[in-house]
Amino acid sequence: MKIAEIRLTGLAGVTVEGGWAAELTPDDNLHTIVEIVSDDGHIGVGSAMTSRALVAGAVQLLRPLLIGERVDEPARVSEKLRQHTFWQGRGGAVEHAISGIDIALWDLFGKVVHQPVARLLGGVYRHRVKPYGSLLFDEPEPLRAKLREAVGRGFRAIKLGWRPFGRRDSRFDELLIQTARDAVGPDVELMVDAGGSDAWWPHGYKWALRTAQMLAAYGIVWFEEALPPDDLAGFVELRRHSPVPISGGEVLTRRQSFWPFLQQHAFDIVQPDTTKCGGLTEAWRIGWMAYEHNIQLVPHGWNTAVGLAADLHLCAALPVARYVEYLTPSPYIEEIITEPFQVDAEGFLSISDQPGLGIELNREALKRYGC
Repeated sequence: MKIAEIRLTGLAGVTVEGGWAAELTPDDNLHTIVEIVSDDGHIGVGSAMTSRALVAGAVQLLRPLLIGERVDEPARVSEKLRQHTFWQGRGGAVEHAISGIDIALWDLFGKVVHQPVARLLGGVYRHRVKPYGSLLFDEPEPLRAKLREAVGRGFRAIKLGWRPFGRRDSRFDELLIQTARDAVGPDVELMVDAGGSDAWWPHGYKWALRTAQMLAAYGIVWFEEALPPDDLAGFVELRRHSPVPISGGEVLTRRQSFWPFLQQHAFDIVQPDTTKCGGLTEAWRIGWMAYEHNIQLVPHGWNTAVGLAADLHLCAALPVARYVEYLTPSPYIEEIITEPFQVDAEGFLSISDQPGLGIELNREALKRYGC
């Protein structure tokens, strides 16, 4: 059974805000659905956190290496793509495209052999994972309303990130954290994402340490992207002195980029994005490197339903994964598959034991949002 075709569908029309300096609009295309078709008609589905135009350019480069390859060796095939594109890739949009292809190959492999992806990755360590609702910070009253709505949808863990946190002054930052804790009460877990990968991030180590000390007083579970993503020395120092666990790594691609951060214990929690870092194959490798360094893994997922499904299988297949990111609300998660995810009464998501990723695309929704 061979790979016969690759199809791409960009998503646009209801793109959610990103909180970035150059803010997204609903019509911006941030995600691309990747479909790999076998010569007997089986289809595997993946997702890349990159525009369709960039994925299409990468696919033009990758297609000769992909078409005609086996459908049942996803790790080898995606590594072949990576090894043969060092001079025109080695990270960035090409690696993002490889990520979507790799996820689709694992889904296809699972469908062909009638096994869930988590089992094919090496074994199932858990059958459900706690999702954290991923929200943007806002002014205090709108923030309070957002949080209560998220709790009402069943989330027992919530991450708040980006603007306006870290963009005004320390008093306002603490007001936002006070507001959040008051809104959700003591029993809902809260995480904070400063968004240090934003354009022109103004803060350094001392701001991050002072902020971490403030966050500790409110029981924050982790402090994410407190520094620019390439500040390895800063993260090492911050993790050593912060009273709150430090996380990061969402913008890194390829396992080799993660190695120095893991080796030097720059993070308590590493956050590869399966739709950017190289797919499930790379994220799984990074997860085991993290395990060997006693570092937890929480996949980053500013995501689609396909990306979330991939993250769930990744979490099932690793001993160090306890949470999964769930962008909420988002039509690209809630509408583009035929059976949307459901948070259970205890605030968990079940991991499908059906073949592949265990999801089916809603073709009408894909047509509605496709570009």
